Amino acid sequence: MNTREKGAAYEQIAAQYLQKHGITIVERNYRNRRGEIDLIGKDGDYTVFIEVKYRKDSEAGQPAEAVNYGKQRKICNVADYYRMVHHMGDFTPVRYDVVAICGAEITWYQNAFEHIYS
Repeated sequence: MNTREKGAAYEQIAAQYLQKHGITIVERNYRNRRGEIDLIGKDGDYTVFIEVKYRKDSEAGQPAEAVNYGKQRKICNVADYYRMVHHMGDFTPVRYDVVAICGAEITWYQNAFEHIYS
């Protein structure tokens, strides 16, 4: 399984996990020229931008640690574009979550980081 296939498989696992916990997935692998967001969901009134990170074990660090400031900034930049294209106003509630999969363990970090303005 190549890297892209592996990523898609774990994004599917994350999507199923989130759906079991009440999130409605509205987009998968949303891409624009600014970058990509793995999953976009709805949680009540919130639009949730979700980054999925997988590691087979914690030898190279915890998966969530890979969502550093630069990655957060890129996600926020893509989310800003998504919000503009979908005519979402400044007062539309949004949240940035991370789903970390380490081996068979899934950890969902809700509101993992605040919006970073570019």
